[in-house]
Amino acid sequence: MILLIIIGSILIIAGITLKNNQNPLAKFAHIIRNIGFMIIVIGILSSMFKQIDAGKVGVKSLYGKVQADILESGLHLVNPLLDITTFDIQTQNYTMSAIHDEGSKEGDDAIRVLSNDGLEVVIDLTVLYRVVPGDAPKILKGIGENYTDKIVRPVTRTRIRDNAVYYDAVALYSTKRNEFQQRIFKTIEADFKARGLVLEQLLIRNINLPASVKTTIESKINAEQEAQKMQFVLQKEKQEAERKRVEAQGIADYQRIISSGLTEKQLQYEQIKAQKEIATSSNTKIIFMGKGSAPVILSDK
Repeated sequence: MILLIIIGSILIIAGITLKNNQNPLAKFAHIIRNIGFMIIVIGILSSMFKQIDAGKVGVKSLYGKVQADILESGLHLVNPLLDITTFDIQTQNYTMSAIHDEGSKEGDDAIRVLSNDGLEVVIDLTVLYRVVPGDAPKILKGIGENYTDKIVRPVTRTRIRDNAVYYDAVALYSTKRNEFQQRIFKTIEADFKARGLVLEQLLIRNINLPASVKTTIESKINAEQEAQKMQFVLQKEKQEAERKRVEAQGIADYQRIISSGLTEKQLQYEQIKAQKEIATSSNTKIIFMGKGSAPVILSDK
């Protein structure tokens, strides 16, 4: 708008100057002056319409004074003298990582904290947050547009350091990781809320311990896995031994039942049946040796 007004004003002044001088271009003075007026009008009209894109809000200020109401997404007719500052109200992320070019800042930007046992722990973290639309004027007035570097980054890093001292390094790495994440979420959430921001999620991406501690933990985990594997093998062997015991007991019970149920006459009958089958065989000859004696079977092959 200002640029168009300046250009239009220059053309008006040029038109007036040409009209008052004896110049061959004087006949174009009124045309130049009219063009200048048109440019000024276009500049003023264009500044009266402001489009706010989806996912953003506009904050109005007049001569440095921030107004409390906001402009939501869409086309608005506004005072051309107003200055409109847009704020992104969609979910934003801020990552602090030890890996180069992975975080929001170049280089190693991980958070280094001291644990309860005096060890340095390196934490990679991602913060998901957004601006409360109705609090955008308060943010512009009290913090400014660069709320990421002024609030999100320093508050997050400070609260993580403040809470890490309550945990041992090994606990942060393993058993207390979720508890630590929930604890820092609550403290950071309260700080963000007081400044017009909503903390949606806090993601601990990685926790790095000193090399010596990490080696000790990995050795312990491997030992526990081997112990669990051995316990499984022993349990399987125990089950197999129990299966064999039950099977043997069943066979013994079967033999006992059979033995107790057979009489002497039944045994003689079964013996006669067997001898008869042998006698009818074409491959054998039978010779009976005395009364009551078992036969001697001679094969003719």
